[in-house]
Amino acid sequence: MAKPDKAANAPGTGALTRGAIAGMAVARVGLAHLNHKAQGLTRSDEQAQQATAEHEAKLGRILFTALNQLKGTALKASQLLSMELGLLPEGIRSELAKAHYQVTPLNRALVIKLLRQEFGAGPDSLFQTFEPQAFAAASLGQVHAATLADGQAVAVKLQYPGMASSIGSDLALLRTLVSAISLRSHSVPKANIVAPMMADIEHKLAEELDYLHEAEQLVWFGQHLKLEGLAVPQPIPHLTSRRVLTMQRLTGVHLNEWLRIQPSQAERDHFGQLLFDMFMRCLFELRRLHADPHPGNYLFMPDGRLGLLDFGCTRALSASFCEGLAMAWSALLRQPRDEGQMQQAYLRLGVIAPALSEHDFRSQLMPALAELHAWQRLPFAVAVYDFSQLPPLPRMSATQQRHALQHLHGMPPDMPYFDRAHLGLTQLLRTLGARVCTSNPWIY
Repeated sequence: MAKPDKAANAPGTGALTRGAIAGMAVARVGLAHLNHKAQGLTRSDEQAQQATAEHEAKLGRILFTALNQLKGTALKASQLLSMELGLLPEGIRSELAKAHYQVTPLNRALVIKLLRQEFGAGPDSLFQTFEPQAFAAASLGQVHAATLADGQAVAVKLQYPGMASSIGSDLALLRTLVSAISLRSHSVPKANIVAPMMADIEHKLAEELDYLHEAEQLVWFGQHLKLEGLAVPQPIPHLTSRRVLTMQRLTGVHLNEWLRIQPSQAERDHFGQLLFDMFMRCLFELRRLHADPHPGNYLFMPDGRLGLLDFGCTRALSASFCEGLAMAWSALLRQPRDEGQMQQAYLRLGVIAPALSEHDFRSQLMPALAELHAWQRLPFAVAVYDFSQLPPLPRMSATQQRHALQHLHGMPPDMPYFDRAHLGLTQLLRTLGARVCTSNPWIY
């Protein structure tokens, strides 16, 4: 969660206004597309590639502007969409990623009202101390510092009003916006790929707005993620409901603040190894991911532990997905690359159609994914990898994106969660500049 903007207000606009925002965005998408097509008649091939990138960025700005006006669950959906690797072009993804920095804190009167609705008493009766100013806020809620009667420090997560009731209408508007863009861009998947992705986002938003579910996840990970050096705050049951989550408050700082104290390389390596080992164990052993990799969800604690925050978005992974993923990675890391096994792994995952010939797989799909595959290989090509040397995620050209989407048969339900967690991990390790032992028993 980000630090709250004191001037912001809680989200809330009427249904007609929200519909008008979406309608205006659809109209702007249509006009942008017509203008792009008209100017394309006189462009060279090189100019066309640049114009396509600019056009996609413009579509992303239109989409983000509408979602930012809607706020609430629409803004959270923008965050999730921004992390759909391989599905949305870079121009659109980078614009949607701005949602990570939007916050909408509640005022004191709404805080008191919410606590009274949930527990029949205000903060002065429920807690020994309660800080009225939130110390963190995000698209769906905010967090306050408090202490219990016995002096235990806790964090109290409060949900903004009206969030749960807006999911259905917000996602209907979002589907309209994404469909409008999909019809006007060859680099955006069509309805058969987008529809299940949107349905899953709607399901996860409903789950994330149920703080009782998040409390259950805190307990589950606390019991099963037995890795020395990790700390998972546990919920306080009698002060937790669907809209309020009270949990142990961990002491530490977030990534950027920790980096400002200029930690040693050994300290960077220590936390980097913890992050990497946690990801691999969750992926292949526990088969359950902490799938919200925002840097604000990690605390660097003074005793050397890493605190894990925000378990609203988790995912239990199927055995077949994890096995298919290990098979694909293993084929990718072999020298030379085992394209036959990779095709079998992609078939097992359901990413490509059984009818795709070996020739088309090797001559069309593999070249389109070559830069991405080379980037994925880098950390595993040596026993210890220096993530400060990892280049940014390569951007697919419009041509590569079209070729990849041409052969995309389906999206495994677990894939978006893996993509978010994996990208979040690599970004964290790059920022840390950590040297990490990437050898592991699951990828061979």
